[in-house]
Amino acid sequence: MKVVIIGGSGLIGSKVSGILEAAGHQVVAASRRNGIDAVTGEGLAAAIKDAEVVVDVTNSPSFEEEAVLEFFTKSSTNASSFAKHAGVKHYVLLSIVGIERLAENAYFRAKVAQEEIIKNAGVPYTIVRATQFLEFLDAIAYTSSSDDVVRVSTAYIQPIASADVAGFVADAAVNVPVNGIVEVAGPEAFPTDKLIGTYLSSKGDKRIVVGDPEAEYFGAKLEATSLVPVKSHKVGETTFEAWIKTAA
Repeated sequence: MKVVIIGGSGLIGSKVSGILEAAGHQVVAASRRNGIDAVTGEGLAAAIKDAEVVVDVTNSPSFEEEAVLEFFTKSSTNASSFAKHAGVKHYVLLSIVGIERLAENAYFRAKVAQEEIIKNAGVPYTIVRATQFLEFLDAIAYTSSSDDVVRVSTAYIQPIASADVAGFVADAAVNVPVNGIVEVAGPEAFPTDKLIGTYLSSKGDKRIVVGDPEAEYFGAKLEATSLVPVKSHKVGETTFEAWIKTAA
């Protein structure tokens, strides 16, 4: 089976490529590194030709409001249009748990818009929504830091290893479209401040972590369950403790 992975050179895309290639599928990693640009459409039609499945794991290079919206709407409009024209049987999109609950976050608003494009593209689809990646903890700490203090929300976070996300995306790609959303999360939920504190401490980082219910998460105030699944979901295998041993 030919599978085109848009964003195939990135953190998730490269892992999905490895899983599918190991299973014997023909994989095309569509990315700017390979001369394929989903935003402009350059090289995309040729890449998608004869594909049975398109996997969209693109990530915007900018979090700025207009730029991120333009990136996701243009890239997914182009990809889904070419997919429909090519007769693709399944479009798999990677998205984020809780995006509809945090309208203050420009990145999340852009992902909502992207999901709507795929839902209405006329191609059978599966949207895999994942919680925050464990690999994203550094970014959370960095954007929440002022001098030696990291001020983060006390809301819950249920992070998942990128390898587990890739496994769920690859599994979706080889199965029938659900024409809906599948949510995936890590096996453990933690108050965000407690997790960031433990993570930084494990690295010998001496910044002080302060839990603040009013602290914003990339421009949005969190409720207790804003970032975690609140309904049926699939659970990854990798615990925080196991992941930190490999990340250290």
